[in-house]
Amino acid sequence: KWKSLYQIQRKRKRIMRETCSKYKSNNRRIITPYHVSRIFVEDKYRVLYCEVPKAGCSNWKRVLMVLNGLASSTKDIQHNTVHYGNYLKRLDGFDHKGIYHRLNTYTKMLFIREPFEKLVSAFRDKFEHPNNYYHPVFGKAIISRYRVNATKEALRTGSGVKFKEFIQYLLDVHRPVGMDIHWDHVNRLCSPCLIDYDFVGKFESMEEDANFFLHLIGAPQNLTFPKFKDRHSNEERTTTKITKQYFAQLSPSQRQRSYDFYYMDYLMFNYSKP
Repeated sequence: KWKSLYQIQRKRKRIMRETCSKYKSNNRRIITPYHVSRIFVEDKYRVLYCEVPKAGCSNWKRVLMVLNGLASSTKDIQHNTVHYGNYLKRLDGFDHKGIYHRLNTYTKMLFIREPFEKLVSAFRDKFEHPNNYYHPVFGKAIISRYRVNATKEALRTGSGVKFKEFIQYLLDVHRPVGMDIHWDHVNRLCSPCLIDYDFVGKFESMEEDANFFLHLIGAPQNLTFPKFKDRHSNEERTTTKITKQYFAQLSPSQRQRSYDFYYMDYLMFNYSKP
């Protein structure tokens, strides 16, 4: 079993490196604190984890907290503790020497997810549920720019953004409001062409990949990757089927442009075109 997982890892890393050398000329660029700002540090087991939202990141942070001795079990850690507790250090918080030392000696990993599924998962989470950040900040800007005859109420609250409007915002070169980590490219969040990741896991094979990774770093035997869904746990996870239903609302041209938008992620992580 381990042997086939080693081979999968070799293949994923090879494809990632080949894509980088083909499309990117920044292999010799200097790594700045900006490039490592999404990377979490676990010093005890010497792990660097680049956070990709909607690809199991809450549960990965729980695992890192347990590895670090900050909690005895992943079950004990609340969502808000994970995201707002500031228990985990980020790599950009270290000086130049500390950053390079860890990049050169720690095990660097990231987990990714099929780009369209990740996008729909983010949309459902941020726009289909009450949210006192995404509605006023993104929702208001999106509705006022892309909705004809928007009601005063919609303009005031920013609630009720439709998927089609969200995609218009995403594909707009002159966005009314900036990008967000929940729908940015993995390529931008984790700089895989600058940072040579040792392990590339996929959301689609999360349990197997995660437990293989824990085995590789010599984590305690009783620590396994948690399976629970972190938010809106009574709601079905975003699947391929659900993703198709959302993308069916778009025109063929919007679908193609969305694919083009995530083209590098599709290529680099070997996902087939939807």
